[in-house]
Amino acid sequence: MKQHPLARLGPGLITGAADDDPSGIATYSQAGAQFGLNMLWTMPLAYPLMAAIQSMCAQIGRVTGKGLAANIKTAFPPIVLKGVVLLLLIANTLNIAADVAAMGEVAELVSGADRHLMTALFVAVTLLLQIFVPYHRYVFFLKWLTLSLVAYAAVLFTVHVPWTEVALRTVWPKLTLNFNTAAVIVGVFGTTISPYLFFWQASEEVEDMHAKRGAAPLLQDAAAAPAELRRIRWDTWSGMFVSDLAAYFIILATAVTLHVSGVTDIETAAQAASALRPLAGDFAFLLFAIGILGVGLIGVPVLAGSAAYALAEAMGWRSGLERKPKNARGFYGVIAVSVLVGLVIQYSPISPMKALFWSAVINGVVAVPLMVVIILIASSKSVMGAFTSSRPIVALGWIGAAVMGLAAVLMFIPG
Repeated sequence: MKQHPLARLGPGLITGAADDDPSGIATYSQAGAQFGLNMLWTMPLAYPLMAAIQSMCAQIGRVTGKGLAANIKTAFPPIVLKGVVLLLLIANTLNIAADVAAMGEVAELVSGADRHLMTALFVAVTLLLQIFVPYHRYVFFLKWLTLSLVAYAAVLFTVHVPWTEVALRTVWPKLTLNFNTAAVIVGVFGTTISPYLFFWQASEEVEDMHAKRGAAPLLQDAAAAPAELRRIRWDTWSGMFVSDLAAYFIILATAVTLHVSGVTDIETAAQAASALRPLAGDFAFLLFAIGILGVGLIGVPVLAGSAAYALAEAMGWRSGLERKPKNARGFYGVIAVSVLVGLVIQYSPISPMKALFWSAVINGVVAVPLMVVIILIASSKSVMGAFTSSRPIVALGWIGAAVMGLAAVLMFIPG
């Protein structure tokens, strides 16, 4: 019996949804509020670049049967792996702090409950699910949570949208290139193409392979390659399209509401949701808030999980969400520590926005060399055998690395 296309969506869909985490929503909201429709062009440009690099990560995982860190460990000097993993751990923990803070703020806006209490509740829920629910059940929960991205499309039905102008500005923006414009473009691309997503998707392909009875790495089971590589293409490009479209809708929703009303400075996702209420009504506010909470419940586990996979593979520990905690103590320990440190930051003098800023800086530093490493691995016959990435995908990967390199350079040029 032919499998339904939606049943074939997995790591790509979840990775795409995690890309639109609360800190990402804050960045997209700022782009829409500050520049109106003139930042919509970033999403069509980012889509093929993010899809190409993520499809390489997925292919590396499925072909070799090992996560990204394990492949870097065998193909590059130890200093490369140690540097990348250390920076990833720091960036992800800071990003978790910003995300759980935003979720607590939004929950307080919606329910009236104390934000710190709600933050602690969200942290407890994500930890319990990741540690005590086997991967094959947990991933089903994450797939359903991706529906929260629909909220951002639904917001547009509550407000007036000048669609002709939207189409024009998507391909022909009116922008003055200065430091503020460059900073927002850097923020948008840095949010859309993030290192933690690379590690997560490669490792989830390995998890999915282990969850299927009789499945083996494609290097050992070439007969399964055509179907598996087709699935990866469908899953990754579909998942990234959903992610990219949701980000486009967030920029659009804030452009036609906040920007039009003169609200041009947004620092958090909760602030964006709150500002929508008087302009677009309670229903639009509620939809936006539900979206933030839904993708937060995806984003935080992905941030924690990607750090755990990276460190566990680097250290040679047992890893995997399908394993019981007693059989992968180091792996689950990293998940618990990173999320709990993110929670503790809420009660420290460190501002969640400062945490987010430093997370963005570290990701900007890590992304470019890591993308180069991924492209080299995906193109290497000694690692991938007959299943190296295609030339168009590799070309898009190099373009993506160049764009991110330019973004990283701009980030460090003084204002």
